[in-house]
Amino acid sequence: MAADLIVFGEDWGGHPSSTQHLIGHLARTHKIVWVNSIGLRRPRLGDMRRVAHKLAALAGAPDPAGAAPGGSGVDAPGAAPGFRVVAPRAVPWPGNPLAEAANARLLGGQLRAVMAQENIVRPILWTSLPSALPVVGTLGERAVVYYCGDDFGALSGVDHAPVLDMERRLVEKADLVIAASPVLAERFPREKTVLVPHGVDARVFSSPAPPAPDLPDGKVAGFYGSISDWLDVPMLARAAQALFDWTFVFIGPVRTDVSALARLENVRFLGPRPHAALPGYVQHWTVSLIPFRDTPQIRACNPLKLREYLASGTPVAATRFPALAPYAHLVSTIEPGGDLAGAIEAAANQAGGALARLRQLAVAQEGWDRRAEAVETALGRF
Repeated sequence: MAADLIVFGEDWGGHPSSTQHLIGHLARTHKIVWVNSIGLRRPRLGDMRRVAHKLAALAGAPDPAGAAPGGSGVDAPGAAPGFRVVAPRAVPWPGNPLAEAANARLLGGQLRAVMAQENIVRPILWTSLPSALPVVGTLGERAVVYYCGDDFGALSGVDHAPVLDMERRLVEKADLVIAASPVLAERFPREKTVLVPHGVDARVFSSPAPPAPDLPDGKVAGFYGSISDWLDVPMLARAAQALFDWTFVFIGPVRTDVSALARLENVRFLGPRPHAALPGYVQHWTVSLIPFRDTPQIRACNPLKLREYLASGTPVAATRFPALAPYAHLVSTIEPGGDLAGAIEAAANQAGGALARLRQLAVAQEGWDRRAEAVETALGRF
């Protein structure tokens, strides 16, 4: 019988991460308790009231927020029946010994209550975040799995030193490490590490979708994802100025200074869109963009959008980074900081017909179902 899983990830239900894709498939055969995100940075001044609530709950005092003791969890929208989501009662203060002790007791007690309600005994503890470290060993788990999809030493919004220390201690306790890229895999003990690259919902992105109503007419260079400091904004601005007859479209939350782009008349920021709506954009704009800077985070990354872009059949213009290498012959590539306008025009000449089909075929066998099968095999030892 398949083991039950306690999973620590980002908040369930947002733009789906690799963890959500994999666990969504594993939920067909495993009972899942999903624990929403525990922060990876120390609290700022504005966070102190929330920290006080957590500490008051630990001490047994009434919680001003009115949270129910134990936190029974809720059904996860769109997930398999019985899939539970828990909002963790934890202090987000990586590297603080008091916070770790508090979380071992507070969160551990909350999850043991959920396990009792769900009749879960000896689960596999899966975590995609080093911040789950305090509960390792408190749940009677049969095994600990660390799924590493990011370089936490370079990720924005993270207290790097304490989080890396937590990751090191987590890896020491882990029975299995699953890494999403070769660069990440090289950081961990070979004898307990397996490589499972990211996958793709090939059917979703290759099945014809109607054009999104707010997609501009004419030649469009498009990007979707977090608009953060890993994008080369100056390079993009130069390309938009050179290609004045193109429209540059960005979909996603803006988390960095984009003033150099926002002032240009042929640039549009459309804001976030649901994952299911993305085929209506990527299938109908002219060229898809991956305009990354060269950073340690990017060298370790394996972006989901790369395979989704290819599955759509649309030409891609991208800066070079390690995870792109297997598909470089299908992408118009430049060195980071290079001539993106030239790459976009070269990609536009690769549109349509046989070339589009080659891009789709390149990722046709890389679905999340196959990635989940590889994970299932790795979990089978437990």
